[in-house]
Amino acid sequence: MSLHEDVLRVGDQAVAAARQLAHLSTRRKNAILAAMADELEARRAAIAEANQLDVEAARAAGLPGPMCDRLTLTPKRMDAMIRGIRTVVGLKDPIGARLSRWIRPNGLIIHKVRVPIGVIAVIYEARPNVTADTAALCFKTSNAVILRGGKEALRSNRAIAEALIEGGARRGLPLHAIQLIDTPDRDAIREIVQLEGRVDLVIPRGGEGLIRAVTEHARVPVIKHYKGVCHVYVHEKADLEMAHRIVLNAKCQMPSVCNAMETLLVDAAVAPGYLPECARRLRERGVELRGCERSRALVPDMAPATEEDWVTEYNDLILSIRVVDGLEEAVHHIQTYGSHHSDAIVTADEGAARKFTEQVDSAAVYVNASTRFTDGGEFGMGAEIGISTDKIHARGPMGLEELTSYKYVVIGTGQIRE
Repeated sequence: MSLHEDVLRVGDQAVAAARQLAHLSTRRKNAILAAMADELEARRAAIAEANQLDVEAARAAGLPGPMCDRLTLTPKRMDAMIRGIRTVVGLKDPIGARLSRWIRPNGLIIHKVRVPIGVIAVIYEARPNVTADTAALCFKTSNAVILRGGKEALRSNRAIAEALIEGGARRGLPLHAIQLIDTPDRDAIREIVQLEGRVDLVIPRGGEGLIRAVTEHARVPVIKHYKGVCHVYVHEKADLEMAHRIVLNAKCQMPSVCNAMETLLVDAAVAPGYLPECARRLRERGVELRGCERSRALVPDMAPATEEDWVTEYNDLILSIRVVDGLEEAVHHIQTYGSHHSDAIVTADEGAARKFTEQVDSAAVYVNASTRFTDGGEFGMGAEIGISTDKIHARGPMGLEELTSYKYVVIGTGQIRE
């Protein structure tokens, strides 16, 4: 069977599964999800062993450190993956919820009701936890899912998917509700995103190159975010010790992810007293600093920042720094160079905070908190299927509600249109 025929078969199977999923009760779905989590727990050792082989192969191949970090399933990340599914069990099922109801003058009663999207394809790179997060969210919302992870995580993804499918099957998981395409052939991506009539939505998760490749070839709708160029702005009225904590967390806690800070903006009014100490603390954590001329005047051994630095998602311990003359210039920089992902202001001035949140057009805008909170789990969604910087249908962390559509149910008593 050719790759094209194989992917078509997967698409047909997903469509059939989606029809079955539409009839599952919330109670049944929750029981299946709980069984999936239990099976992941039971197979922790086998999953960890598969993941170790993937990580060793990635390092031997010379993959960058940030990619190896994203690939690694630490015990803490395994705990979070299992806990995420259990959290999804406890979340309200959006399917069938009535969004609104109204009565027309002719007596027609119109209901707007949440429904599944149908078949969702998720294409992602070296983050095996995405396999579990995505499967759980899609299943809870009665969507069939086609998973295509990166070749770097092939063994890990197989081990996780097998646990989910086999654990869920014992409690009635419909056949082919969760499917993993595990061929390393990159042409599989093109085949998946061209499954018109079979796939209803494609969600790519990964680097800008992957997302642009998906978008270029897709014949079905795509929800995307190209990159996360996130900013923290230290305002002139900031609590500077708070600013230090937020900046260190936003940059250093996990630099390889899309909600990590890539550019620090410091108000000129506080830069002399703040920036040298901030640079010292960042360097203690191994961060390479690149700054504008005004930044380098305060921290002379900082490397000069180029125009390219302001638009770069490093996913690494590298940070661009710019001194700005007030809120207006900070917002202008974010509007010019940002990616509409996550941006923060540190300030004790409520007026400045309000202006920042009103004027910065990003999926998540923070006041006195780290950008690292842009995450489905941290937002109380249990998990996420991705973080969208699009403005249509879904924006920010995508949880259960973002994986639904709606339809109109119209109740009449024999009305006809005159």
